[in-house]
Amino acid sequence: MMIEAPKFSGVAGDIDWSRSALGEPAQWPHALRLTLDIVLNSPFPMLLCWGPQRIVVFNDAYAAFAGPSHPSAPGAKVPPMLPAPLEAAYDAFEQALAGHTAQAARKTVSFIIPGGPQTRDCDLHFTPVRDERQQVLGVLCSLAPATQPAAESAVPAAGLRILVVEDNLDSQYLVCEMLRAFGHDNDGVAHAEGALEKLAAGNYNVLFTDVSLPGMSGVELARRALQANPALKVIFASGYGDALLRQVEFPHKSLQKPYEIEQLQKVLAEVGATV
Repeated sequence: MMIEAPKFSGVAGDIDWSRSALGEPAQWPHALRLTLDIVLNSPFPMLLCWGPQRIVVFNDAYAAFAGPSHPSAPGAKVPPMLPAPLEAAYDAFEQALAGHTAQAARKTVSFIIPGGPQTRDCDLHFTPVRDERQQVLGVLCSLAPATQPAAESAVPAAGLRILVVEDNLDSQYLVCEMLRAFGHDNDGVAHAEGALEKLAAGNYNVLFTDVSLPGMSGVELARRALQANPALKVIFASGYGDALLRQVEFPHKSLQKPYEIEQLQKVLAEVGATV
């Protein structure tokens, strides 16, 4: 039986992975293919630590962030020592290995360059990558320049707490990873009924929901959520324009699918300024 080669988008599809420590892509789990698509096509510094060998893959943005002497992307070799961000926030890295998202704010990360170490103050975000059985296979680390003190920032330094409601699981995963890369804590759920349960049990600032959901619509979900928590901020994502939102009676923000990263950041900044 022939195994169809996995499909990648952008940069990930141009790499001969069979020559790397990860081996033939046809043998990869779906979680690895999807995560590498996110990492290598992201404009933000990211690295993935994968498997018991701790194979490390990173993107061009991370290589540039680490300095001119750092190896170029994508990596994918078993490193002799942990990469600098994982060493700098090892406790948070271990939390992610144990299956918990973790953040480490204002960590000093040292990169080795000719002439001595180069240090950068970073905010680090660690996300466990799981397979279909919820087993942790790797850890995704996103880096950002250290945030300013809360009094100087439009968005609280700890970030927003966002519930993402999206029935397409690949899209849900991508949105959640982008939000974590921006420094926001989040959870994902595929339908409105599950979202209401999450909202009742969790302390969320923002509901970020697709308009068109199986069963209850995103608009009705938001209406019920606001009845329970009037302070909740609502962001809608829609592939059908604003036609379904013209009669919405409560304040909200909206994004037209497909939206750009800059559009998402702008909406989050506007919402963050009102929390």
